[in-house]
Amino acid sequence: MKILVTGGAGFIGGNLSIYLENRGYDVIAIDSLERASSKGLLEDYGVKLIALDLRSSTDIPRADIIIHAAAYIDVDESFRKPYEYIVNNTAVTMAIARKALDYNAKLIYLSSAAVYGEPRYIPIDEDHPREPTSPYGLSKLMGEQAVSFYGRLGLRYAILRLFNVYGRYQSVSYTGVVSRFIERVRMGKPPIIYGDGSQTRDFIHISDLLKLIERVIEVDAEGIYNAGSGVETRIVDLAKLILKLANLELEPIYMDARIGDIKRSCADIRKARSLGWSIEKAVEDGLRELLYS
Repeated sequence: MKILVTGGAGFIGGNLSIYLENRGYDVIAIDSLERASSKGLLEDYGVKLIALDLRSSTDIPRADIIIHAAAYIDVDESFRKPYEYIVNNTAVTMAIARKALDYNAKLIYLSSAAVYGEPRYIPIDEDHPREPTSPYGLSKLMGEQAVSFYGRLGLRYAILRLFNVYGRYQSVSYTGVVSRFIERVRMGKPPIIYGDGSQTRDFIHISDLLKLIERVIEVDAEGIYNAGSGVETRIVDLAKLILKLANLELEPIYMDARIGDIKRSCADIRKARSLGWSIEKAVEDGLRELLYS
């Protein structure tokens, strides 16, 4: 089976391309290389990489499945560059969805929990209202709507709403709080928390996400699925756990909360579990691996 991964040299796309290649799939990674963090790794694992900016061209090879991971993902940046986020995250998604329909390929779109906005209830299920609080979240929601539009024209698709993914090869530019905390702790500095630290997030290790995506492929699942751990973690507890694992007796530094940050987040993952998938990596184990890898 031939699988094409857009954003295939980024954090999630790179990990995914390598994982699927090792699992025996014929993988082609597409990436503009603008914000690539896994380019060298793809070459090491024998993954074919095509340098292509999808904003300029969607002249991509045919494939049985297209996994659309390419996106800008910085919430703060999206407030400064909303137009660029709509073009890169929405218009490109629409073009990729159309291409998948033309190729009679199934599309797996990696969306974001940012489409939900501030939750009305916890845990958040897939039917929760979508009220994004940032241009980033809006661009991902509009991407979902583009995919759904082509679905009504015959496109086969699955949408995964990613919560806070962390793991190997994650760059600070990915804006993951885990990567930012660990970078500072490795330098012997305390983590910086924006807000009072009581805000919560749902952290899913990249290995568990990759297995979920593979499960979607294996059972030919369609529809919308939350991709999280189902565990709600306070940011201050995350910071203190990382400090404890690093054997550092420091206290986090607190700064003003940032615009667009939601207060709580935790996924209802019963729908994903119904596919025969489950979480295997606890947050503490995943953090320990990152600190000492």
